[in-house]
Amino acid sequence: MTDDRPILFFDSGVGGLSVLAPTAALLPHAPLVYVADSAGFPYGTRSEGEIAARVPALLGRLAERYDPRLIVIACNTASTIALHHVRAALDVPIVGTVPAIKPAAAISQTRVIGVLGTEATVRQPYVDDLAARFAGDCTVLRHGSAELVEIAEASLEGVKPLPERMRAVLAGLFDQPGGERIDVIVNACTHFPLVEAELAAAAPHPVRFVDGGPGIARRVAHLTKGQSWPHVVGSASALSGKAVFTARSARTDMLAPALARYGLVEIESL
Repeated sequence: MTDDRPILFFDSGVGGLSVLAPTAALLPHAPLVYVADSAGFPYGTRSEGEIAARVPALLGRLAERYDPRLIVIACNTASTIALHHVRAALDVPIVGTVPAIKPAAAISQTRVIGVLGTEATVRQPYVDDLAARFAGDCTVLRHGSAELVEIAEASLEGVKPLPERMRAVLAGLFDQPGGERIDVIVNACTHFPLVEAELAAAAPHPVRFVDGGPGIARRVAHLTKGQSWPHVVGSASALSGKAVFTARSARTDMLAPALARYGLVEIESL
């Protein structure tokens, strides 16, 4: 027997592709549906109340439409604010995305860590708790950047990030007291790994970047272990994924070539 139910990935934009990619690598036969809430983008500048109300309602509609076996909230902002609301509302396994402070603390030599996310994520008490539990002997500096989310979105449309803009974003971390000692930066927004190479090149000294994508992929593989998948004739690449936008526009259609590189060859509107 085969099971055609997909794994559904959800983000405000295309940042969650940085989570989908390692999951697809571990589970090449898994049907994938990627949902971008383009009608609500960006989440990082919205209030906690808006996100806590919007995300569970939207995921409820998506669960009815696509019948996923598992949902990945591939968005730090949505996860830190709405994860418990979604789990309470849906009878589907939910995997969230949280800032990778624990692995960052494990590899930091200077014991100074930067957390780069959206404004909404970096101010969350959840981040305070992660820092206290896993990086208690570290200085954890935070910076929120809505601009970097837009830069990452544009990069998938083929717009190369300008080095001076990347340096300006990173200055929000490195210019803080003690910032010159940062040796690890947590990409606490799933958009940011999409421009990690450009961030690394713009940093004033060599730093390591970590994000939650690989860990989430391992978690999804664990939760779906032993489950059946659709039978694929030929290579695993024969299995195509689907991208869904809550508001379709000329800009979302421009993303089609980039989405195809992630195996998302069909595009729909919700």
